[in-house]
Amino acid sequence: MKIERSQRNIICIDLKSFYACCECVARGLDPFTTKLAVVGRLDEPGSIILAASPGLRAAGAKSRCRAYELQAFKDVIYAPARMRHYLEVSKAIVSVYLRYISVEDLHVYSIDEAFLDVTGYLHLYKCDDVTLAKRIMSDIVKETGVPSTCGIGPNLLLAKLALDNEAKKAPDGVAKWTYEDVPTKLWPITPLAEVWGIGAKMETSLNKMGIYCVGDIAHYPLEFLVKRFGVLGEELYRHSHGIDESRINQAYQPQSTSIGGSQVLMRDYFAHDIKTVILEQVEEVMMRLRRKKKMCLCISLSIGYSKKVGGGFSRQTTFSQPTDLTDVVFEACMGLFYQHYNGSPIRKIGIHVTKLCSGDQVQLNLFEDVTKKQKLAHAMDDIRLKHGKASLLRAVSFSEEGTARYRSTLLGGHKA
Repeated sequence: MKIERSQRNIICIDLKSFYACCECVARGLDPFTTKLAVVGRLDEPGSIILAASPGLRAAGAKSRCRAYELQAFKDVIYAPARMRHYLEVSKAIVSVYLRYISVEDLHVYSIDEAFLDVTGYLHLYKCDDVTLAKRIMSDIVKETGVPSTCGIGPNLLLAKLALDNEAKKAPDGVAKWTYEDVPTKLWPITPLAEVWGIGAKMETSLNKMGIYCVGDIAHYPLEFLVKRFGVLGEELYRHSHGIDESRINQAYQPQSTSIGGSQVLMRDYFAHDIKTVILEQVEEVMMRLRRKKKMCLCISLSIGYSKKVGGGFSRQTTFSQPTDLTDVVFEACMGLFYQHYNGSPIRKIGIHVTKLCSGDQVQLNLFEDVTKKQKLAHAMDDIRLKHGKASLLRAVSFSEEGTARYRSTLLGGHKA
């Protein structure tokens, strides 16, 4: 296989414990000495810690734990999540990036992470990529108070790997990887789930093949990887050699192949009360589907059991014809649920619709009842769009089991 190495200057910046640092700055506190945790809900001991300040993490706390797990730490400040505030700070930081590069060379990967292609700008600023990265990081902390770390590489992959595997531990928060570093820095990485793009399931599959570190992938016969994983096998092989041809400034219009959502539940649910939550989740997903003027031909339901039990299931089913009706999808979800549920306490649900098609491409239904239901669904959507999600709720959402009323106050799944 022909391997071509791109030679660009990619900077990958990660905002350190972003939510927690935003809260420390807002309070005039030093995030490196302050023990602060951002919590989804202050009134729930089982609420997830969304972010822990560098000071709290240095004391031994993990960022993705439950609030009650921090009881062993003294003088912890609990801050309710404020997503709107974090978005404003993130926008201010993006404006810093855009002072140095054009929008075509910026890829905002998430609210706290971004890639910058500075290849064409180094001659302008008369410096190398490490110097420019430190200058940008300095501007960010001066203007927002938020510290950052940075990975630098000849492509997006190596920049990201440098960030995740070295920069976050470096004294100055900066690490640069080149192709020459691949054998000494990339190949020894284990477990494989530490590598960007390799999930737990993929790691398990690779382990069964006797592959435990990135170097094992690099030296595994390519034809066997392709035979086992298809095109993904070739990508794994290329990535194990540090090869990534993707470019930030290449126009890319993502096509949504699925619409869905999930939620972590604040208590154990069982068959008698999870029905309400599933209905609310389906309604939310189907509203998004209708807003895109799409219909779905397939739905999947994922159920995660409590940590004490572990496991869960994920199953899907296909309809005889595309639909955008909440009731149809809800009935299918409940069918999957009753077929596969084993009685364990439930702590997470996820619902996704796939095999999407345009609503105007679907043959008109001959049944007047379906048409009436579609008109009603769209009318309900219009009311919610105009007056807010909580303006029109089903009666079950006012029961103890319902979560829709609380979720309607959230932004990005958390308090605005």
